[in-house]
Amino acid sequence: MQINGLRAIIVGGASGMARATAERIAKGGGKVAILDRPGSAGAEVAKAIGGEFFETNILDFEGTETVIANAVAALGGLDASVTTAGGGIAKRTLTKDGPHPLDEFRGVIDLNLNATFNISRLAAWHMSKNEPNEDQERGVIINTASIAAYEGQIGQVAYTASKAAVAGMCLTMARDLGSFGIRVNAIAPSLFDTGITSGIPEDFKDVLVKDAAFPKRMGRPDEYARLAVAIIENPMLNGGCIRLDAGQRFAPK
Repeated sequence: MQINGLRAIIVGGASGMARATAERIAKGGGKVAILDRPGSAGAEVAKAIGGEFFETNILDFEGTETVIANAVAALGGLDASVTTAGGGIAKRTLTKDGPHPLDEFRGVIDLNLNATFNISRLAAWHMSKNEPNEDQERGVIINTASIAAYEGQIGQVAYTASKAAVAGMCLTMARDLGSFGIRVNAIAPSLFDTGITSGIPEDFKDVLVKDAAFPKRMGRPDEYARLAVAIIENPMLNGGCIRLDAGQRFAPK
């Protein structure tokens, strides 16, 4: 798919990797709808790139359906969706105080997995209505996993489970949607310099990335955006979760 004229929803687009992706798509001539939380910088970001902002609570699954429908109507259709919204907690499976609270585990699964699947299924429905392009494509879905999906650290059991599921459903979803001409991929970043990590002192950042092969630094949001755009543009990228990690492998802690 070409970026020029692309119609995209970017979930989590008010900041970080998603914001960089929205900016890169807009710069390439695409139309962007930014979906993010109330109180985020989404409106300012959308205005700066000539897009539109839609307040979204991705844990409100029915409400998200309405928001996506409104965003697609504003765009005049949907060719690509990029989702980075999510989060995690630090809890071990068992501590001296007892087992991991089940409701907290479920909360992370809802945020990182169920919300991502909800966005994907809804995006796919809107994409399925497109006329196929010259490559017989109707759309591209990009979700965000993490290298924790493969090397989860101590205390990341809920986060690891959710991100491993995001990575794991890529191929099956791609197979489900192949007959519609819709591709599905995920990106598994290592540590990236986003809003969550921006306040970490530089010397501690060096410790966090010491296991990277090269470069030994946190990723930059635009490096995620460049990969997202490459996925959109290359019709042979489908059904996989691509690591974006400078060769880093997380140690147990």
